[in-house]
Amino acid sequence: MIPILDLTRQHRQLRPQLERAIGEVLDSGSFINGPNVKALEEEIAAYIGASHAVGLNSGTDALHLALRALDIGPGDEVITTPFTFVATTEAIGMVGATPVFADIDPATLNIDAAAVEAAVTPRTKAIIPVHLYGLPAAMSEINAVAAKYHVAVIEDCAQSIGSTYRGVRTGAIGTIGAFSFFPSKNLGAAGDGGMIVTNDEQLAERVRRLRAHGAAVKYYHDELGVNSRLDELQAAILRVKLPHLEEWIERRRTVAAWYTVELGRLAGISLPVGGPPQTVRHVYHQFTIRVLDGQRDRVARDLRERGVQTMIYYPVPLHLQAVHGSMRLQEGAFPHAEKAAQEVLSLPMFPELRDTEVDRVVSSVEKAVKQQSVMV
Repeated sequence: MIPILDLTRQHRQLRPQLERAIGEVLDSGSFINGPNVKALEEEIAAYIGASHAVGLNSGTDALHLALRALDIGPGDEVITTPFTFVATTEAIGMVGATPVFADIDPATLNIDAAAVEAAVTPRTKAIIPVHLYGLPAAMSEINAVAAKYHVAVIEDCAQSIGSTYRGVRTGAIGTIGAFSFFPSKNLGAAGDGGMIVTNDEQLAERVRRLRAHGAAVKYYHDELGVNSRLDELQAAILRVKLPHLEEWIERRRTVAAWYTVELGRLAGISLPVGGPPQTVRHVYHQFTIRVLDGQRDRVARDLRERGVQTMIYYPVPLHLQAVHGSMRLQEGAFPHAEKAAQEVLSLPMFPELRDTEVDRVVSSVEKAVKQQSVMV
């Protein structure tokens, strides 16, 4: 079976460096907010092009504490996409605010800036665009809406580290950026981890305080915070991996270009939009096709039988999830997101994917799609 992701290959290549880094942490006896966390914060800030970075224990907490740092809470509204992982709206709910959905652009699958503006009310305090699958959202338009209505922009960069929009890396484009280091991400830890980046010193300091039980100085607590510190072991692992990130991204882009050329001639599917190279750099956290004519699930089964693993990110848009049932939103509320949820199918995508495996994925998709056209 060709897996959607195989982290063991990456870890085998880096094993000596990883074991050395882990051993040094164990020998140091420093496990919380130690030198690796501080060094990683500096390295990520420099990589992204932001003034400040703050390590946290997950991407979800990065969103949560970004909202807290902006004083967003009960009575406030936050506009975001219905086509993303639940952590985005989970963080909004954790601060007591209300998520407000805006439909996606059917070409990019990212939130549509015109729909964002239509969703603004006097209660709107922030916009959370998600750079889905590693493709930057239309940040110029989104920032223009935010400036017009004087609201913050929290970039959900869980899938987009290293991507750029008009030459600026995602995370440094809005008010604050939230990153995840979940193991499957393009830069992944060996457990949970997250980070915020920002050019606003006061926001960075507030997040530092919030992550440590609301204390700027140990045992002196200014407000109710949480325990959300990035683990020193995870920081050490991420520091080993970070120098390889650009190489890994370029391999992802090579595989994506290969898929695009070979699958582009097939009827019955549509390919992800990469965007003009002078505007965006897609980092292909996922390579997600759309299978048309209601055949997605059948094609996925066919590919599994041919030894190719696929995944559906995401099968149910957030406005139709039980967790948001109190919003009483029905099918048809966000038709582009709903249609995407019925059609998207992610193919194997990771830097260590072998050329022979890429060829096999391509031939398997070709056979599955041709079989689809016979059956339609």
